Amino acid sequence: MDAEPTTTNTPPLMRALRAHEKGGPERLVYEEAPRPVPGPDEIRVAVRAAAITFAELSWPETWEAGGRDRTPIIPSHEFAGVVDELGPGASGVSVGDSVFGLVPFDRDGAAAEFVVVPAACVARKETTVSDVDAAAAVLPALTAWEALRDQTHLAAGQRLLIRGGTGGVGAFLTQFAHGMGAEVTVTVTSSASAARARSLGADHVVVAASPVEAGDPLGFDVAIDAVGDDVPEWMYASVRPGGQLVFLHQPPSQELAGKYGVNADFFVVSTEHDRLEELAAVLAAGGVDVAIAQTFPLAEGRAAYESGSLPKPGPGKTVIVVS
Repeated sequence: MDAEPTTTNTPPLMRALRAHEKGGPERLVYEEAPRPVPGPDEIRVAVRAAAITFAELSWPETWEAGGRDRTPIIPSHEFAGVVDELGPGASGVSVGDSVFGLVPFDRDGAAAEFVVVPAACVARKETTVSDVDAAAAVLPALTAWEALRDQTHLAAGQRLLIRGGTGGVGAFLTQFAHGMGAEVTVTVTSSASAARARSLGADHVVVAASPVEAGDPLGFDVAIDAVGDDVPEWMYASVRPGGQLVFLHQPPSQELAGKYGVNADFFVVSTEHDRLEELAAVLAAGGVDVAIAQTFPLAEGRAAYESGSLPKPGPGKTVIVVS
């Protein structure tokens, strides 16, 4: 009797950028990896573009979850692509939909041909919005949108100060606040940045370390720090008593907040499906400046991350183009 033919159940593979040991860009390798399978309420997306936040390789959640080592890891959590497969119970999207979203930071990211993500972490993307723009916008624009909508409840006519009004998040804060009818003042560090701030909709631009140095009137209703790096005391002094100060990078000093009689809060973006859908509509309407500094193919993903230590050719995100 002839022997039964042997069969193997080799899982489908994909190309991905991975790190097998904790470290910086030098740990990243472009290689084959198992293609992920969506679980309950999850979807699999064929990635088209994945944007980089350079600091993510230094975040604890990149490397472990619940005390468990996550290596090998796949970086890049901001993505756009096409729904490839639905897991059990997944809803809200269909196979073939163009989507964009944000992978939770304690999961494998999107620097790969496929990524699995909770269905609630994506929104449909209009085909008029490019995959590169959508991937580049999702984290900084969602941060700005949620900060203004959920943290400040900014109203038309109110005076807003943005420290760093042309940075990654600051550029979207400036645009969105202008669109809401606020009187927007931003701080920048150069005349070139000042010109960009005005093009984004800033009403007043301070080319100095602070409005105090520039002699500008203070008494802002709301101030947002989009820079971090040891927020100076003048940020607290810039807000009227009873006004609001929002920090995007580090918790505020409640001692200084009490000294100046302001409400100071620390904000971290969350992937709220409703807010993603609102952002999708804003991007589809056009008129939003999404700056792209540079793009790299997936095969050069390590070089893309290494570029974070080099001067960028312009403002905006570095994006990995997958397909």
